Amino acid sequence: MAEKSFSASRIPGFATTAILVFCALYLPIVMLVLYSFNSGDSVAVWEGFSLKWYPLAWSNEQVRDVTLRSLTIALVASVVATTVATMAALGTTRRKKTKGQTLIYLMINQPLMVPEIVTAVALLIFFAAIKVATGYQGLGYLIAAHSAFCIPFAYLPIRARLEGMDKTLEVAAADLYASNWQAFRYVTLPLLLPGIVAGMMLAFVTSLDDVVITLFVKSAGQDTLPTYMLAQIRRSVPPDVNAISALLLLLTVIMLTLFFLLTRKRD
Repeated sequence: MAEKSFSASRIPGFATTAILVFCALYLPIVMLVLYSFNSGDSVAVWEGFSLKWYPLAWSNEQVRDVTLRSLTIALVASVVATTVATMAALGTTRRKKTKGQTLIYLMINQPLMVPEIVTAVALLIFFAAIKVATGYQGLGYLIAAHSAFCIPFAYLPIRARLEGMDKTLEVAAADLYASNWQAFRYVTLPLLLPGIVAGMMLAFVTSLDDVVITLFVKSAGQDTLPTYMLAQIRRSVPPDVNAISALLLLLTVIMLTLFFLLTRKRD
């Protein structure tokens, strides 16, 4: 008689709990998107279908400025974070295991384990000293802060891709007298590219919607789109914020879908 394997779906109440959890997670998002098409000013009373809040939000010069600033910071930070993460992944997977390697993993992934508020306060103190010493008040601090915070988000998919790659191809390249650079450029890098792109997209999304670190590090007049929306919601909930949120949600869904397609295992 064949033994029955354990299945969580057979636990009493499992289906009900799963439905409640999904409703709690996604029903507010569905409501946000729905009310971004509300013709009225109310965020609680449906007054008819309309697309007017989308062009209205984009016609706001301040919204355009903070959106461009957010995209610039996220793009530069994701490139920097992905470059550093790629080097870190190569250094931790393409070498013999040594003592202290666990400590290296811990240091790379530290921003994931430490509360973000702690990282934000530390960056505030560190950059405040630099501001006093140099007088520089530009976006460089936000870019550096986002880059540092996003490194582990880019590192994880890149490292996972490296660990899943067959090393025999690199060994074969070395046997054919390829230099380390040639083996990396023509063998390792093409195979690693999906992981790099996935890591960069994950870092981009993480930087784009960051609030806590941005609030602590930014100078006056350096609002990003999330901090601008937060400031608007503190006073009231303008309907165009729903439209902006819906567009950010769409961008995030697209990026995460591409991330899934790049990192899924292929038969």
